[in-house]
Amino acid sequence: MMSIHPVALALMIAMLSGPALAASGNAVKMFDTDNDGTLDLAEVKKAASAMFTKLDPDRDGTLDARELRGRLSAKELAAANPDGDGTLSLDEYLSVVEQRFNAANPDKDGTLDARELNARAGRSLVRLLR
Repeated sequence: MMSIHPVALALMIAMLSGPALAASGNAVKMFDTDNDGTLDLAEVKKAASAMFTKLDPDRDGTLDARELRGRLSAKELAAANPDGDGTLSLDEYLSVVEQRFNAANPDKDGTLDARELNARAGRSLVRLLR
């Protein structure tokens, strides 16, 4: 059996996780309006609202599956669409954002750091912000 030196193992982990952590760190830098190194729900919703406007080129106040561009699966879109019209209003979009924020915040401290944004739930949230 091959043995890996602990330092080599740590270096390999850092190299493999580096780009993902950098991407989540960039999300913090992009949306962290109070510069505290974390994102709170207000900052996330502000970023999500701006993205909603950007994704709504026809300015009808809703996003359909085409406008969402894969940010939600068909199943997620259906679940987030209580009125069943096949589109998300800004309030419905922000509701999904809040659900994903809460899922990405396992310690329930009300903020997300780069490590939490790099977790699966955090990456799911970031997809709605960019």
